[in-house]
Amino acid sequence: MKRLVALLLLLAACTATPVQAHKSSDAYLTLIRDGTALSGQWDIALRDLDNALDLDADGNGEITWGELRARRADVAAYALARLVVSAAGETCPLTTTAQLVDRHTDGAYAVLMLAGKCARGGATLAVDYRLFADLDPQHRGLLNYVENGTSRSVVFAPEAPRQIVGGDTGGPLAQILTYVHEGVWHIWLGFDHVLFLVSLLLPAVLVRRDGAWQPASAFRASFVDVAKIVTAFTLAHSITLSLAALDVVALPSRWVESAIAASVVLAALNNLVPVVAGGRWVAAFAFGLIHGFGFAGALADLGLPTGSLALSLAGFNIGVELGQLAIVAGFLPLAFAIRGRALYRRVVLTGGSAVIVAVALAWLVERAFDVALTSALAASIGAVI
Repeated sequence: MKRLVALLLLLAACTATPVQAHKSSDAYLTLIRDGTALSGQWDIALRDLDNALDLDADGNGEITWGELRARRADVAAYALARLVVSAAGETCPLTTTAQLVDRHTDGAYAVLMLAGKCARGGATLAVDYRLFADLDPQHRGLLNYVENGTSRSVVFAPEAPRQIVGGDTGGPLAQILTYVHEGVWHIWLGFDHVLFLVSLLLPAVLVRRDGAWQPASAFRASFVDVAKIVTAFTLAHSITLSLAALDVVALPSRWVESAIAASVVLAALNNLVPVVAGGRWVAAFAFGLIHGFGFAGALADLGLPTGSLALSLAGFNIGVELGQLAIVAGFLPLAFAIRGRALYRRVVLTGGSAVIVAVALAWLVERAFDVALTSALAASIGAVI
């Protein structure tokens, strides 16, 4: 039993990703067009640049301002070689006018200030984005394109590295589809959100009777329980997502991310030591309010276009719900089919919840105290095993 617990903790340590567990590799590009003149900025995660250029000269795991400044020419050359903007069939050369450092919710970013000029006007711009295409197939570039006081958002991915912006290419339908896509991917790649939802769903095919988990007798009862949980979570995070995205309410990102990790811990711990067995939808609503602020942080990084703010906000929220429903649709029938086996109660519910608690506790410590815990935890547990 001790060895099994150690193995579960090792799995938790190995699967616990860095502090912002729901952040994938993203870079944020802003392009502002004024006639033939271009300006803007490009925020690129230092951890991604380090993977490409080995910026950490002394190998101590931290990239200092001095190390970044010593390689600023290499950073600019590397980035600009992977971004091509053209108008009317001719390239618009870009240069970096300054390099700064800024912090996003998931760490430090290099900020490249951009300037350029197109030889010819043209109604649209063609943007070819291939940053980290050879290193990270999941990297995305999030473009906020501004022209005539109106902003539009575009997402670059390895399968879609070239986009046309300007003119009438960013109509309402294109905008809402972009944000639906982002909402789906955010929930699927948002491991903390997914683990919170899974923690609430695991007991849905069981009932608490005589101090023990027993198989639910009917699929309908499990379906109703799941529907309550999903509806409560959806309603709650939609409220705070909208309030935060519209700048009505703002909370510090560290508080939000720490609270999200704590919600995962409590939801999974409730499966091991049931305190709330029949009203998990209440917990889904209460903690869903916090998760909504987390969704808002991702939406803020993507940017809300001024020309279609309501549609984009709705599209992102719809995408989150579609991604969430896909998880439920895959989980519920399978869980119900095996609910009567000891494997489900002992391994899936108990063992799975224990792993989730360990992972989320590591996230909570990292986020609350800004320390790198998971690598040290994996090493120490490996030594015990």
